[in-house]
Amino acid sequence: MNKEILLSNIDKVHTTEMGIDRIKKNLKIDAKDIVRYCKNKILDKNCNIYKQGKNWYCEMDNIRITVNSYSYTIITAHVIR
Repeated sequence: MNKEILLSNIDKVHTTEMGIDRIKKNLKIDAKDIVRYCKNKILDKNCNIYKQGKNWYCEMDNIRITVNSYSYTIITAHVIR
């Protein structure tokens, strides 16, 4: 799928309170604005963005961010090795 779909809808990307807690715990970070942190990763020109099933996967700096392709909700983020 064309990653431009996600990039052109970046303003719709959001998460839930539980999502914020999950992302902070998984990435071991304490960023004030988790959504902005994730959006910056997604928008980076070196980010590898691909779609599998109902989700977008965005990989950058050993981090994989999972975004639902219908609601643009950041589901989770994990450190990848």
